[in-house]
Amino acid sequence: MEHIAWMAWTLPTAIFFVMLALTLGVMTWLAAAYPEAERLGVLRIPTTRGDRLFISLVLAAVIHLLWIAFVGTDPLLTLPIGEGVEISSLWLATLISLLTAVAIFRTV
Repeated sequence: MEHIAWMAWTLPTAIFFVMLALTLGVMTWLAAAYPEAERLGVLRIPTTRGDRLFISLVLAAVIHLLWIAFVGTDPLLTLPIGEGVEISSLWLATLISLLTAVAIFRTV
């Protein structure tokens, strides 16, 4: 059982699922309030909001897996809260993923 301890429900996991639920909620509202036509981006492939969301989520997963494989999840710093809260370097991968998602929604 110890080998899957990293899969425990943590604050970053909770934040991820809350953000995913909010994103899907906003995307559903946008689809109802502002129906859209497909558009051509830099890839010259017609895409919708849902397509761009799917592309950005898959790319976020790839970025995080590559980050874990090559950089790891070592703590960047420890905040002086209680016993100390460590901030993982994986948050940088999350920031990179968010920036790529913005780029995808703007250009693809």
